[in-house]
Amino acid sequence: MTDATVAQNLKVACSNCNLRELCLPVGFSPDDIDRLDEIVKNRRRVKQGDSLFNDGDPFTSLYAIRTGFFKTSVTTDDGREQVTGFQMAGEIVGLDGIVNEQHSCHAVALEDAEVCVMPFANVESLSREFPVLQRNVHKIMSREIVRENEVMMLLGNMRSEERIAAFLLNLVQRLHTRGFSKTELVLRMSREEIGSYLGMKIETVSRTFSKFSDLGIIEIKQRFVHIKDADALKKICNPQVC
Repeated sequence: MTDATVAQNLKVACSNCNLRELCLPVGFSPDDIDRLDEIVKNRRRVKQGDSLFNDGDPFTSLYAIRTGFFKTSVTTDDGREQVTGFQMAGEIVGLDGIVNEQHSCHAVALEDAEVCVMPFANVESLSREFPVLQRNVHKIMSREIVRENEVMMLLGNMRSEERIAAFLLNLVQRLHTRGFSKTELVLRMSREEIGSYLGMKIETVSRTFSKFSDLGIIEIKQRFVHIKDADALKKICNPQVC
């Protein structure tokens, strides 16, 4: 296989990507779309359990998730992992590296995944040329800030049942935006990872899932979850978050 063929196989046209409305702005002319394609240099496949980047790695690119699920985490002073987020197709990871030009967390694939690599220098250059792209980058950053604030509220003001209810509702809503079911989802993360993210012990996570199941609110089989009564989850959840 020639270098040209490899390059062609790696080429990702944003104009033909079915996730373009989730991670990049719309309303561009065909010529603008061709320029927008310059942002993406290649695709990168990440096997389940492998890292996309690690804490301390030099920051060079943002990554738009095409397929798969990731978790981001930091390592505490005593060596424990603290999960800081879960990211899915159509979302962008790597924003943590902008401020100090190096990553401040780990990003690990929870299943086999593929990302579009967007060198940040390209993003900055085209953002100056296309204000709509700049606004979209700002929206992405703002969304991450809002999400972090919601997590802080989860950890500070909510009981265990409220945390799990908010977590499930948020997850299924994000998946539904991407064309998946409004009531069914597969948890790509473990109970332990959910507990780390929500500030709960794994036993409390499992016990809360069992309670919701006993009440007929959800049906759960290992990692498959069927939300049978979304209204009940919303009543449990803190209205400031849900």
